[in-house]
Amino acid sequence: MSRPAVAIPEKLFFKIGEVCELAGVQAHVLRYWESEFPMLAPQKNRAGQRVYRKRDVEMALRIKELLYEDQYTIAGAKKRLTNELRGGGKLKVVGSEEDGQPGEGELFQTPPPSYTRSVAPRTAEERQGLKQLASELRELLSLLEQETKGRAK
Repeated sequence: MSRPAVAIPEKLFFKIGEVCELAGVQAHVLRYWESEFPMLAPQKNRAGQRVYRKRDVEMALRIKELLYEDQYTIAGAKKRLTNELRGGGKLKVVGSEEDGQPGEGELFQTPPPSYTRSVAPRTAEERQGLKQLASELRELLSLLEQETKGRAK
């Protein structure tokens, strides 16, 4: 995988600040994701503070990957996560590729059995090129929509 491994400490619960530090996002972003992604639902303790389990931390990291690295929209990421969870894809801590042993906190997505990822991870240059292509396609779509509106009159 192209993303750097995030070492998740062996703890039962994490406070919001700890999850923010692990995921590299601010607390308000994490709280927004909770409102948008039903699969990210930390419990609250007696004091009303959010307490995240390891599964919640893994989900936050996956959401960040989909939104920031893979450039999904919120709706697209939500749909992708729903399909992955329904299809049997699970977030797991797995071993490193070199030694085959469990690595410390290496996180990656096991694809659902219906497909496998056959392409190599994208480089920063490739991602930038894809962003440019997406921008140009949106521009073309806008022009086509304007032309369609012009014909409808």
